[in-house]
Amino acid sequence: MIKSFTEIKAWEKAHQLVLEVYKITKTFPEIEKYCLVSQIRRAAISIPSNIAEGFKRKSIKDSEHFYNIADGSLEEVKYQLILAKDLGYISIESFSFIFNLTEEAGKTLSGWIKSQRL
Repeated sequence: MIKSFTEIKAWEKAHQLVLEVYKITKTFPEIEKYCLVSQIRRAAISIPSNIAEGFKRKSIKDSEHFYNIADGSLEEVKYQLILAKDLGYISIESFSFIFNLTEEAGKTLSGWIKSQRL
C-alpha cells in the first residue's frame, strides 16, 4: 500500500524530469529567462505537483482530474523541448535524452492512472 506520493513511480519519473529541465534550461540564452525558461520550468513542476495533489484527493474522480492535468503539462513540456531544440538552445543529444525522459514519464503516468481506475 502506497502511503506517500513519493512512493509513486510516476511521481519519481516526473521529479527526475523536473531536475533535468532545470539543468538543461540553465544554458538557455538570458533573453529566455522570463519566457521559455520560466514556462518550461512551470510546466515541468506541474507534473509531479499534480500527481502529489491527486494522490491526496479523497475520490477517484478528483484524483484523476489532477493526474490528467499532470498528463497535459507533460505534453506542454514536450512541445517546449521541441521548440528549444528547433531554436538551437539544446543539442540533438540533450534533446534526445530529455525527450526520452518525457516518454518514460508519460508511460509511467498512464500506467498509474489506469491502475487507479480499477
